[in-house]
Amino acid sequence: MDQPDRIHLRDYVVAAEIGAFQTERGHPQRLRFDIEVELASHVVGVNDEVDRILSYDILTGAVASGLADRRYDLLETLAEKIAAQILIHPRAAQVAVTVEKLDRIPGALGVTLVRRQARVQAKHVAAPIRVIFHGADLTLTEGAVALVPDAPGLPLPQGGNAREVELLALDQAAWALAGHLGLTVADSRTELDWAAAEGRAVVWAPARMVRDVAGLPPEPQVLALWLAERLGASQLDWALPKGAAMPAIPADFLVPTRRL
Repeated sequence: MDQPDRIHLRDYVVAAEIGAFQTERGHPQRLRFDIEVELASHVVGVNDEVDRILSYDILTGAVASGLADRRYDLLETLAEKIAAQILIHPRAAQVAVTVEKLDRIPGALGVTLVRRQARVQAKHVAAPIRVIFHGADLTLTEGAVALVPDAPGLPLPQGGNAREVELLALDQAAWALAGHLGLTVADSRTELDWAAAEGRAVVWAPARMVRDVAGLPPEPQVLALWLAERLGASQLDWALPKGAAMPAIPADFLVPTRRL
């Protein structure tokens, strides 16, 4: 019988305040995390695409989320929180979480929990993100934002590969806009979900995500609608030049829209 594939995070050390003893209050101590995840399916045919695997960011993000949630008295409670967070992901079948204190004794003391998908009843609520079509300059506020760049206005060839060239031109526009605004570029669902969870603004480079979506034209405003719907965005905003008409919004489009 084939053994399941696994991914792991080892010797991940973070300082945090934790512990039931009074002497531990107000004094951060080093915690070491070791996490091993048994995958629900083998890592085959993924074509080197990050959206088709369980990203390592899920593991480090679960640690960060657990530590940010509250102050814990027990390592066991923290480990349980981390395990539940990882098992929300459909590609995770089982997780082993080890959390150790490194500053209490000359060695390490800690706990290891093993949890399977069926034993965790956790409801996944995606972090909200706002999509903005960047057709005109705007001032960004704090929070999770995915900027969709407008077409760069470059001369494009006609022919069988025109759609691919248009998508690559939009990616080029994304990198240029990100450099202008001092932001990072996100070209995968994993990176967009990370931006949402971290409350960060990113510029979306669409080619990687939409290249194989049949019937989706490489028009920036159409892609903005597609992305907002795909992400379940909290809002789709349109930064348009003065006097420019609002794009047509499909009648069945459920994401709230507004003009900036």
